[in-house]
Amino acid sequence: MTFGEQPAYLRVAGDLRKKITDGLLPPHTRLPSQARIRQEYGVSDTVALEARKVLMAEGLVEGRSGSGTYVRERPVPRRIARSGFRPDGGATPFRQEQADGEARGTWESRSEQAEASGSVAERLGIKPGDRVMCTRYVFRDGGEAMMLSTSWEPLDVTGRTPVMLPEEGPLGGMGVVERMAAIDVVVDNVTEEVGARPGLADELLALGGVPGHVVLDIQRTFYASGRAVETADVVVPADRYRVAYHLPVK
Repeated sequence: MTFGEQPAYLRVAGDLRKKITDGLLPPHTRLPSQARIRQEYGVSDTVALEARKVLMAEGLVEGRSGSGTYVRERPVPRRIARSGFRPDGGATPFRQEQADGEARGTWESRSEQAEASGSVAERLGIKPGDRVMCTRYVFRDGGEAMMLSTSWEPLDVTGRTPVMLPEEGPLGGMGVVERMAAIDVVVDNVTEEVGARPGLADELLALGGVPGHVVLDIQRTFYASGRAVETADVVVPADRYRVAYHLPVK
């Protein structure tokens, strides 16, 4: 293979991908069989199989038991708007994660005390094993799961206060900024790091995805005078949503 030349299976996958994106192989169309790919492109069974695996890993096709491999219907991505913390009142967890003022949604949550893992402790600036409140959320829009979030708050900040449980008490269901303000902790900064990775099996099950689908992984941390008071992992299905940031210019 000369320098810069693609392996045969990637060239075959690229040509089939173009046919899918150009509409020559529309959704629900059966992908050419392995034998057909072998004959049409003059490649081996191994190359044909690997090309099909690439398209399946990219989420462009799906296997149907006893029937073959078919082109998947590609959803039109919707927007998730984010703009960091909002000091004005009324920022529910859904509004905190989806900053579009027109968006309406629901969420489910479960909180429990836990020990901070090494990575969570590093993000919060505490020691591994320190106690944190861990809250897991499923956010829905029109009944469809659109986003997952797992947050951690150090109990040396919120422990034995009315806001120790994010979804209970007088400020249950409000956002981090409002809850922290109630215990005289003023959130003044938030950071987010965005990456992409294959979704974990339990994440894809909750989000209605299939194995191999890619998710956006947003690591968010709220700070008060330089101290981390909450950190969270937000997971969004990349084939259905785009993340849009609204950043104020000072």
